[in-house]
Amino acid sequence: MAIDNMHTLTVQVRDREGAHLPIGRAEVRIHDDEGHVRSCWTGLDGRVSVEVGHGEYWVEASAFGQHSPPRKGDNNTVNMPKDDGRVVNLQVPVGYSLVVGSDEGEMRDHAEAREGGAIVACLTWNKPPEDCDVETSLTSSIGSVLRDYRHDDRGKNEAKRYYQVDLRGAHGIARIEAILRAGPEEGDGDDREVPHRRGARMSQGAAVPVLPSSQSITGDVNVSMRRTATDATEDLGLWVVIRKSTEALSFNNYFRFMNHVLCGEPIGEHHHEFDSARLLAKERRFERLRHERFLPFNDSEAYRLLKVATEAFVMVNCGVALKNFTFPPHDLDYVIRRIGRPVDLTGLWHKYLVAANGTHSVTLPYLALIRDKMRDVPLKSSMFSTIDDELPENCFGILRDKLTHPCLTELIWSYWHEEGMLVQSVNAIARRFQNIRGHRNDPLVNLEIDPLRPLNNLFWGFIQDEQHRLSVVRRNYEYDHEYGLRLEGRAVTHPRTADPRSKFIEAFHGLLHLCGSFYKQDDDTTVIADGFPVLNALKEVHLILSQGAHNQYGEAPSTSRIEMMMQQWMLGRPEFREFLPTRIMVAYPEPWMDRVDAMKKLQGWTDTSVLHFRNLGVFGEQVLLSIRYGAWSTVNEPVQATNWARFWRPEIQGYIHAYRSVTGVDLTASNVVGGVDATLPSVLLRRRLAAQAAAS
Repeated sequence: MAIDNMHTLTVQVRDREGAHLPIGRAEVRIHDDEGHVRSCWTGLDGRVSVEVGHGEYWVEASAFGQHSPPRKGDNNTVNMPKDDGRVVNLQVPVGYSLVVGSDEGEMRDHAEAREGGAIVACLTWNKPPEDCDVETSLTSSIGSVLRDYRHDDRGKNEAKRYYQVDLRGAHGIARIEAILRAGPEEGDGDDREVPHRRGARMSQGAAVPVLPSSQSITGDVNVSMRRTATDATEDLGLWVVIRKSTEALSFNNYFRFMNHVLCGEPIGEHHHEFDSARLLAKERRFERLRHERFLPFNDSEAYRLLKVATEAFVMVNCGVALKNFTFPPHDLDYVIRRIGRPVDLTGLWHKYLVAANGTHSVTLPYLALIRDKMRDVPLKSSMFSTIDDELPENCFGILRDKLTHPCLTELIWSYWHEEGMLVQSVNAIARRFQNIRGHRNDPLVNLEIDPLRPLNNLFWGFIQDEQHRLSVVRRNYEYDHEYGLRLEGRAVTHPRTADPRSKFIEAFHGLLHLCGSFYKQDDDTTVIADGFPVLNALKEVHLILSQGAHNQYGEAPSTSRIEMMMQQWMLGRPEFREFLPTRIMVAYPEPWMDRVDAMKKLQGWTDTSVLHFRNLGVFGEQVLLSIRYGAWSTVNEPVQATNWARFWRPEIQGYIHAYRSVTGVDLTASNVVGGVDATLPSVLLRRRLAAQAAAS
């Protein structure tokens, strides 16, 4: 069968009950419309992707003697090529869960223990209707693990197995992993081709703080105080999702992916885990788009592939599948460090998501509120019907993916990179490439990009494609509409914005100022920091952000991100080490940065490093996404604001520091009338540039 006729069918197998965990090494059976059956097995993440041809297929799964519904239905049937790339979710009723407790307390999803005592762990699963040998194991990072046969319970419908972790001489965080597997274990690899020797496998973890033992002592006693822990809130999972999604969109991940698909370089072992899981989807999207995207001019193949690959990277990584999101152990560790207590992230995430009105799909509470306002509007899976369908029936409706796979990007990322002179640097090189002098003493007069290098052809296509990119005027209007931010310069004089967000800067800077005060209180272990002021400020910023989420909002952030990431990649090419006088010994985190700083030095632009502008874009995007997609208008308890401030503390304080480095304004300080500085950043940058010119 020709490669062009092959399509990707992805199946995700999860537990229908218990903790709803992914099932590794589950058998998946694919039935085609001719009665043929093909078997394959999931990896440890519960997912498997196979190549199939045109036609209709339905799938079923089995593990631990349990089965998904063994019949054809809407949820387990796909039609190729229409459903190419769709993920089929199958649920098997294993009912596996882990609960832990101390030897003195009740069993629950999280607990505390004390040195010298013990942790009791209970593993529960449904008894299979057929004979199936089930093995269990439990490990702990501290203490000694013992089987507790006295309490094992094998009832009619479910089985329970108990373990104890002896904590004599042990304290700290006990990281427990409980494994349920079918049959004897022969290694922990993720080999999907050896299913018969290695049965199904599920794993669940828990983190239990083990406090030092208390005893009567005499003499001097050292006393220490710690920050007060807060209750776990259901929206903690949303912030982890946002953090992982934005990190997957980072330039270094993008740079590796581009070098992989365009230059044949291997991805490497340090590729971001969340991004690597989507590598196949990105490659499939790239292969599809390269046959759909064309440019109306000659000698531009290299640039066309660059544009297509960038679009595939951004589109796959910005959309998050809410229902099937998994949280590895290091996510749990990060949350524990931020809020000071163990949490069940997976359980909180499932409680946080709500069903979209009128469907079985789940979405974020904020998006569910919007959907409820339009309950009379039907949901649809695509923008228009296929040729075989009746077009008028499906033209009106809400796109389902907008609710279940929201694209987590913010335009503020583009704004700060543009203020950092990324776009202007590339434009200056493009002018010189066309033999256009920038000004009388243009320092790029001697810049030559020889025709023997691929970079020459890339810039040719980039310049030819200018009419198909967002203009600076159009981006400026959208910055003003979403955030009340405007650029300064000859190209954007006297803007006539129809609906600017004039109160955003004051509200956002007010929130950052309150966060600075909150952190001072929170670091003082003699007081409990008040989260109410932060909560009220969050509600205000959320309201203003939602008012600007219209018109170009759905497409402008992703389109601008695609265009600027292409510019970053071109500047990051090794040829620019020769074309521009960069500083080799400065350790920039991304390879395009020294090129922009070198251009700013040549042109006499701001001498503030582009690193600070990049941090403003990255940190600002993460913080604003957590405000935009949180259902803050319905929150009245300050504990959620407290957890938000603690979780995003590195990003918030990083943004405050970068803003002070760029503009000279300290957002933690009050002005003479008790408020915060709400001056446009572009105005502050113009003033600093004028002062820099006067001093030189």
